[in-house]
Amino acid sequence: MRQSRRCSRSGCAQPAAATLTYVYAESTAVVGPLATYSEPHSYDLCEFHAERLTVPRGWDVVRHEVEVDDAGPTGDDLLALADAVREAARPEESDAEPVDNGSGRQRGHLRVLPNLP
Repeated sequence: MRQSRRCSRSGCAQPAAATLTYVYAESTAVVGPLATYSEPHSYDLCEFHAERLTVPRGWDVVRHEVEVDDAGPTGDDLLALADAVREAARPEESDAEPVDNGSGRQRGHLRVLPNLP
């Protein structure tokens, strides 16, 4: 049985609906959709706490729309991921094909050179 994650706020037992992450270098708090995995430097928040988040003076809050009824990745997301994996697995094509000028045998990307005097 899968147990859902709970809000990180103390005393709150509501299910998590969003993830809060801080970007300290830019004095920014980012609230977005619930992350797939619980990360050590992020916080899971329920819908109530995600909507009412406040930050210190001088900080910015970036809010990405959170869909509570999100059913997971869409078909377009999965196709984009599959295309990215295919592209990463495709061997790099070099502009110039290796030329064997007769000075050695070419074998794959390696070349065997004859013994030099």
